[in-house]
Amino acid sequence: MSERPPISPRSPRAALEPEQVPPPPKRSERARNPFVVIGNAIITILIILMIGAGTVYYYGRQLLETPGPLQEDKVVNIPARAGKRDIADALQREGVINVNPWVFIGGVLALKASSDLKPGEYEFRKSASLRDVIATIVEGKVVQHAVTIPEGLTSEQIVARLTDNDIFAGSVREVPREGTLLPETYKFPRGTTRDQVIQRMQQTQKRVLAEIWERRNPDVPIKSPEALVTLASIVEKETGKADERSRVAAVFVNRLRQKIKLQSDPTIIYGLVGGKGTLGRPIKRSEITQPSPYNTYVIEGLPPGPIANPGRASLEAAANPARTRDLFFVADGTGGHTFTETYDQHMKNVAKLRAIEKQIQNDTVEPADDAPPPAAAGAAADTNPTAATPKPAAPKKPARPAAPAAAPARQGAAQSTTTPPVVQR
Repeated sequence: MSERPPISPRSPRAALEPEQVPPPPKRSERARNPFVVIGNAIITILIILMIGAGTVYYYGRQLLETPGPLQEDKVVNIPARAGKRDIADALQREGVINVNPWVFIGGVLALKASSDLKPGEYEFRKSASLRDVIATIVEGKVVQHAVTIPEGLTSEQIVARLTDNDIFAGSVREVPREGTLLPETYKFPRGTTRDQVIQRMQQTQKRVLAEIWERRNPDVPIKSPEALVTLASIVEKETGKADERSRVAAVFVNRLRQKIKLQSDPTIIYGLVGGKGTLGRPIKRSEITQPSPYNTYVIEGLPPGPIANPGRASLEAAANPARTRDLFFVADGTGGHTFTETYDQHMKNVAKLRAIEKQIQNDTVEPADDAPPPAAAGAAADTNPTAATPKPAAPKKPARPAAPAAAPARQGAAQSTTTPPVVQR
């Protein structure tokens, strides 16, 4: 049995006093090493930075992915030479983003897109997130505006249309040659220069003309692509109905083969007003025989150049006309034309049309009780228009006039009587 140490009697006061705490152990030499101290500090800092980076990444991703405030798609123009802050202000002003501009700049930096932001007109989708907005600008897919150039306009008229369109910039240095532009629907971004538009239309016309020329009917008496454009421009001006183009072209081709004058009213108008394209009144009888390089009532064969810019369909019709023996056509009173091979049948169709016009006048014109009777159509020779009858229908392109009843009928393929020859599409 072990012996217990003797118990030293202590006074109550001494028992209440704490025993002496032993001194702390001495710090090891390794813990006091400065490299260890610095290493511990670095690790602590790295842990703090990792936690901070993780927090920033999480909230940054939330900002990038959160749907934006747009309630519907919207187009916004980013001007050229705009900085990141300018872009952020524009987007915030247009309601595309609702974050602080510095957040937008931070998003651009995070996505490494600082040097990829492109000016232009962009369409931002409904509820587009900040990431979507930045991606749209980086991709550079600007809004494309559809611009339709109608067939049959002169180059001067096309330039005027481009000048009036405010999506284009700059001015046209020179009006292009007649017939070198292809009327069509094109798409351009805002800010495209007008000269660039002209160049694209010319390049398209060259490509399309070359393709059609290769596929042309070799029997057509046309010697060059330029002559094909000239013939197509006359066809374009003569009818706006798609199903008539090849028959109208056939009439002119048959006349060329037989060396008969084309007698097309639109060529008279072009000889009078040139690139303006619109006479603004009916043709006078005195103008039918007025000498002009373009007046096909006077000259033989085709005029020296196109009288407008024909579209693809008219070029195709001129290159591959219908196989007919027609030499005449006249308006049928409904916006179309009646085609015939002989002059006698042609004059019968003219008489039918005049009867239709007379009936329309009787049905629509109600003179006043005290009004004098209307003057005869041919009362003033060489000063009155060749026709001044109301049009019974609204064809795509105004048809041509016929001579008044008192005057001899014109024997041209272009004889038509539905409306005055105001060549305006």
